[in-house]
Amino acid sequence: MGVTAAVLAIDAGNSKSDVAFVGEDGSVLATSRGPGFQPPRVGVGAALDVLADTVRAALASAPAPVDRVRHVSACLANADFPAEEAELADALHARAWGRTAEVRNDTFAVLRAGVEEPYGVAVVCGAGINCVGMLPDGRTARFPSVGRISGDWGGGSGLAEEAMWFAARAEDGRGEPTALARALPEHFGLGSVYALVEALHLGRIPAERRHELTPVLFAASAAGDPVARSVVERQAEEVVALATVALGRLGLLDAEVPVLLGGSVLAARHQGLNGRITELLAVKAPRATVNLVTEPPVLGAALLGLDHLGAPAEVRRRLRAHYARRP
Repeated sequence: MGVTAAVLAIDAGNSKSDVAFVGEDGSVLATSRGPGFQPPRVGVGAALDVLADTVRAALASAPAPVDRVRHVSACLANADFPAEEAELADALHARAWGRTAEVRNDTFAVLRAGVEEPYGVAVVCGAGINCVGMLPDGRTARFPSVGRISGDWGGGSGLAEEAMWFAARAEDGRGEPTALARALPEHFGLGSVYALVEALHLGRIPAERRHELTPVLFAASAAGDPVARSVVERQAEEVVALATVALGRLGLLDAEVPVLLGGSVLAARHQGLNGRITELLAVKAPRATVNLVTEPPVLGAALLGLDHLGAPAEVRRRLRAHYARRP
């Protein structure tokens, strides 16, 4: 006889997906990790097929068969608008993985993973940048976060492009001098920005390696290069702008409230960025507390599912304790 899972939690980003079946008591029954979730590239159906393989792998690893799931809580990349969340929720419901299904943007998983209750604001700066806020009564603050057309600036990909822009102009004389003109091509063993631009344009350096330029930018900033420092300063300002607007929409600018930082760029703990964010936010929201989220986002997706079911605090504590024990 199989067991019932309270929640099938899904955190599916562009590069990887994590799933977890959570029991009624908050225990973790099974987990699995799989490829990323990219419906804009392959379509919703194909993206869910890939995710289904990850779900099946988790079920196969369970010590006891899981034959019922009360609720599917899915936090998904590329679910940037409520209309996209609704479309994906309908598609998940059609898969019959659980009795009910709810889809949120994956930034909500980062926020919920870092707080004891659904209260606060999170800014995620990974390949891109996004921000969400939540209140216990269900109100949220969010941004489209689909790139420059929605007013976004920065993130790892944006910072890499910005560093290249300044380096190219420094080398050919259109811009001011910067150490980036030497450091960026040197990272790839090349002698000039011109050679680096050519290699990137012609695909001799794969597009997926462009993210390697961002740490070079931060190293130049830490070494005192004024141009690199200006880029890092602007990224801090953008993070604080997102957080401040979200706090304002929720009426939290004067409240004691957590502001959580997540994503690979912020997780790298660059003092010139994270420290500056704390300084700037203290002016805008003096009672806010800035913290880096270290818990896995799939925990946040699971907690959102338990919130939906009205699970007792002890169940949520048991679930959080499971992930706290993980290396």
